[in-house]
Amino acid sequence: MKLKIDRLISIIMILLQRKKISATKLAEMFEVSTRTIYRDIETINSAGIPIITYPGINGGIGIMEEYKIDKKLFTTSDITALLMSLGSISRALTDDDIMNTLAKIKSLVPDEQIRDIELKSNQITVDLTPWIGYGKLHPNLEKIKKALDEKKFLSFEYSNSDGKKSNRKIEPYRLVLKKSNWYLQGYCTFRQEFRTFKLSRISSIEVLYETFIPREFDTKPLGAWDNLGKNIIIIKLLVHESLRDKISEYCGEESIQPYGENKLIVNFPFEQNEFGYNLLLSFGDKCECLKPVQVREEIIRRINNLLRVYNN
Repeated sequence: MKLKIDRLISIIMILLQRKKISATKLAEMFEVSTRTIYRDIETINSAGIPIITYPGINGGIGIMEEYKIDKKLFTTSDITALLMSLGSISRALTDDDIMNTLAKIKSLVPDEQIRDIELKSNQITVDLTPWIGYGKLHPNLEKIKKALDEKKFLSFEYSNSDGKKSNRKIEPYRLVLKKSNWYLQGYCTFRQEFRTFKLSRISSIEVLYETFIPREFDTKPLGAWDNLGKNIIIIKLLVHESLRDKISEYCGEESIQPYGENKLIVNFPFEQNEFGYNLLLSFGDKCECLKPVQVREEIIRRINNLLRVYNN
């Protein structure tokens, strides 16, 4: 019943915006038969909205002009921005609702403007999908989306930044895409608090039949480290100028000072675990930890261990 009501409202919106549209085009738009569309039109007409039909090859269905009010609430720029935003989201989440919304918005555009608006909306593209690994990530996104829509518990196995695994059961509240990584925010029944989980560390995810009553949830933006790492310290690095762009993504330009001809001194937020040390080592010989001493010594120990592996 809800789907029919949604469809009826959408048809009314389209008819208010256009002089006429064919039943065939409406059927294609809503993925139903023309017979269903004609039944919907009868329902709309019975509700007191005067429908008029235009015969002939270029005919169609419309609402009497005398009944219409001015519905031009969106400018060309407004619709272009909407299409651009929804198009970006649809690349990351293959969702029928999003695709249907895109189709409905396009249907509100006058025929003589649709080509120009489509060209403008494609001039800037935000591709939110990662270069690799999306095939494995996508099924998890679909399961989480289902749990969010239906307010159902999720269960999964989670590996923290040190590789320690634990089984979790959560109330899901929000999906966040930040710096090409997906995060899931929810209330963890194990920790008895709201937590943030990195999707790449989630495995064996299942949507449970059990539903939950939503709690008050703070929708503030996801912080740089949030709950993913609470043991953050500021360390001093000496890095080559060629790493500037990559380094600034983690700490911002205000933490970077020129040093000599092609070097930089950086105050770097460092997480003292496997993730943090692996990140520093990924910078290779263009990065040196100056202090604190314990971090520098740990990096030296890890480099020596790696050297022994290759020497053997």
